Amino acid sequence: MRVLVTGGAGFIGSQIVTALEDVGHHADVFDARSTPEARDVRDPVAVARALRGADAVCHQAAMVGLGRDFSDAADYVSHNDHGTAVLLAAMAEAGVGALVLAGSMVAYGEGAYTCPEHGPTRPGPRAASDLDAGRFEPPCPRCGAPLAPGLVTEDAPADPRNVYAATKVAQEHLAAAWARMTGGRAISLRYHNVYGPGMPRDTPYAGVASFFLSALARGEPPRVFEDGRQRRDFVHVGDVAAANLAALTGIATVDPGGFRAYNTASGEPRTVGDLAAALAAAHGGPDPVVTGEYRLGDVRHVTASTARIRAELGWAPAVAFADGVAGIAKEARA
Repeated sequence: MRVLVTGGAGFIGSQIVTALEDVGHHADVFDARSTPEARDVRDPVAVARALRGADAVCHQAAMVGLGRDFSDAADYVSHNDHGTAVLLAAMAEAGVGALVLAGSMVAYGEGAYTCPEHGPTRPGPRAASDLDAGRFEPPCPRCGAPLAPGLVTEDAPADPRNVYAATKVAQEHLAAAWARMTGGRAISLRYHNVYGPGMPRDTPYAGVASFFLSALARGEPPRVFEDGRQRRDFVHVGDVAAANLAALTGIATVDPGGFRAYNTASGEPRTVGDLAAALAAAHGGPDPVVTGEYRLGDVRHVTASTARIRAELGWAPAVAFADGVAGIAKEARA
């Protein structure tokens, strides 16, 4: 199989390229950072040229993270949504009918919650006044009772809480529209918190594991926002690459004109404080500091059910949390 990997020189994309080549597929890298020629997914001529001979596309190219402030909005929309539209239009023209999209758990907003009185509940955005007062847990919007967090499934409605999240939801809608109009097949792998070797460092677009490691490398304690009890799902980049291979194999089971989303996660919730403590221990300290600070665009808890991807694509994570943390701590010390 010949696969075009947009963003193929990046953190996740480069792992996908290696995984494809390891099993005998041919991977063409399309990336603004590639050499000798930087290529932009918003350039229709360059995209059309890159698609020649392709059987499928893994679309990883994107601006990621929360960004600095709302002044980043136009850049996010340009790279993520306009770029995706250019790619899909070129795929329609070239007759390339298989797409695996780098989706994101940010599409959900807050994760799954249950109220003891009202059952499954979707809380609204947290108020700055509550966060300032250290009230981090979202209450039931109907009765104010404490909520129990659970595992979000792919059928949960989209509820993006920041610009990046809005662009990731739009990417999925564009992919679904492309599939319907062309008879193509599209899969979105909704990545949860991806970590592993080669993570970008010291950038507002990196994940929390990268920030913690950067602090430890400077001899500083990881700074944990809120109370450190916010729940996430940390999935190793090697497992994410394997999920892309599984999606490329399983995409034939998607009906022509169809779109299917899959949580791509470990299935084992951890707190952000757990991650900081594990990284500090593996790196040799110093211990994390819980700051009480917050970012207004963050959600409290979002962890994933992986039942669908296990059942339909036959994928399961292989890298244990302790092993993955030890690996990136060792890399940081090198």
